[in-house]
Amino acid sequence: MKKNITAMLCAAASTLVLYACNAQTETRQEQQPVDTIPMMIMQIQKCAKLYTAEYHVHKIVTHDDQMKLKGSILAQDFNITLPIGNRKIAIPMDATLKAYVDFSGFSEKNIQRSGNRIEIILPDPKVELTSSKINHAEIKKQVSILRSNFNDEEMTNYENQGRASIINDIPKMGIINMAQENAANTIIPMIVALGYPEESIKVTFRKQFTSNDIHSLFDAKSIAK
Repeated sequence: MKKNITAMLCAAASTLVLYACNAQTETRQEQQPVDTIPMMIMQIQKCAKLYTAEYHVHKIVTHDDQMKLKGSILAQDFNITLPIGNRKIAIPMDATLKAYVDFSGFSEKNIQRSGNRIEIILPDPKVELTSSKINHAEIKKQVSILRSNFNDEEMTNYENQGRASIINDIPKMGIINMAQENAANTIIPMIVALGYPEESIKVTFRKQFTSNDIHSLFDAKSIAK
């Protein structure tokens, strides 16, 4: 009888030890943090080319020219305005600029994590000229009777000058700052959904962009014809 009682006690003790070990194992597994970085990268890459800002620009391109006679006589240069009238033109032009962030190359290099805090370094924003057109009905011209009218080649040249002027004005528009802010507002909720508190998330770009950076940020392939 004593042997049976001892055997039963040993079996019960073994069961309790096994249960305790399993419980500790399960507790350790529950406490082990889940690596959310790969999932985060995958979710952000899905954004691909994320458009974050759009500007509609109206510009009037003007040109004023006069006939001049240039040359030199006896080593003396001359530049004479001929009294045969001048030409003036004002060309109204509408264009659309869009800013975007391309997440296709987003990787672990864009993420810095320290404890519960995480910093996302976004790719450089890009700006593209998606459309431009001349309002031909509102073009204003003044051409002297002694002068020839503006030809197609000249009109195309003025239109190109208008596009170049709009591109040069991009730093004054604030479109880069808007693109950065809207990109951050899009990314933060995605990271919060993965379990990070919003106050522990920081979204930045690799640098503070200035007007000198516009040529590197402008997508020249996008220039609309």
